[in-house]
Amino acid sequence: MNCALILLLRLDFLWMWAIVGVAGGLLLFVRGFKILQRKRLILNTPISKIRSASLGLVEVSGLATGPYLIEAPLTGKACYFYRTIAWELRKASRNQQWRKVADESLHVPFYIDDNTGLLLVNPQGAETDLHRDFRGEYSNSFFSPEQMPGRVREFLQRYGITGEHRVRVEEYAIKSQNALFILGTLAENPGLEVGPEPLPTQAAARGWKLTSEALDSAAAKLMPNMGAHGGCEQEVIHLSGRGRPLHSAEMTQQGKIAAALLRAGSGNPRAWAAAGLDHDSPAVAIEGQPEPALLSARRGAGAGPAANNFDLHPKVVLLKGENTPAFFISWRSQRRVASSLGARAIACIWGGPALTLLSVYVLLARLEWL
Repeated sequence: MNCALILLLRLDFLWMWAIVGVAGGLLLFVRGFKILQRKRLILNTPISKIRSASLGLVEVSGLATGPYLIEAPLTGKACYFYRTIAWELRKASRNQQWRKVADESLHVPFYIDDNTGLLLVNPQGAETDLHRDFRGEYSNSFFSPEQMPGRVREFLQRYGITGEHRVRVEEYAIKSQNALFILGTLAENPGLEVGPEPLPTQAAARGWKLTSEALDSAAAKLMPNMGAHGGCEQEVIHLSGRGRPLHSAEMTQQGKIAAALLRAGSGNPRAWAAAGLDHDSPAVAIEGQPEPALLSARRGAGAGPAANNFDLHPKVVLLKGENTPAFFISWRSQRRVASSLGARAIACIWGGPALTLLSVYVLLARLEWL
């Protein structure tokens, strides 16, 4: 009886997977042609020299550069753009699957240099194919420093990840002098200014992004009796730099809040004011760094080449266009990007129908029509 029930359940699951296979095969087939269309767009758009590039859809290649840098949370490397993602291994039905629990991406506007000129790039809304600088998997031993680096632990703590499940983290970044291939729209500058303030690259799903409103609310809850400008004498809060981070028990309440705001890269004055800290005064000191570097340390990782070597208010910017939304940044060359897209397109165009036919065969056999 039990064997018959198990067999029946397996047959029912086979029926369901066959239906999913039919739909999935059709979707893969359609997706294959979309990928092929993107490949043709890349090959049909000639690579332009920055000095002679005209407004509209362009392709440029060169080295990333810029006057301001930010710090990637996991590697600590200075960069212009980073994306850090975390997954947890969760049990779903009878299987286990990776569930995304954090997706953080910040950037500062940067330039691309091809030896004929400099072109400002606004990576907002770009599809990226970047080199992976960090990848790690950790078991549910969250407080074990031997297995989990301190930077990884701090990043996960920001998102309330307790380490009860197995965790996987990855980080991608655009660093100084990285070779880039970019397909995007060259347009008149809509008012973009180059500055040291890190900007969120994309709106993450709810629960993943530390918004300014969330920081304001958290700071207000932690400091309920302190006014906007603080109700007590302002203290200098020392946060560890590259050395051992301070344990929470060794930090004051203001120190804990300042640490959270700093690690989140928040330069929002309202969040600092709600915590009773002056946004622009040197109330937060980072061990191993001089006082004049405090604002730079809070807003980014410092400066690259001298700012006077760049036009901070250029007339044109490479960005995601309104009429032509194609915007792609890759660490691979045009030829390698096109080759990769071609292979994916072939796999989808041929694999999709094969999956559909196999699933239809299973359905017909299940209905005993064969």
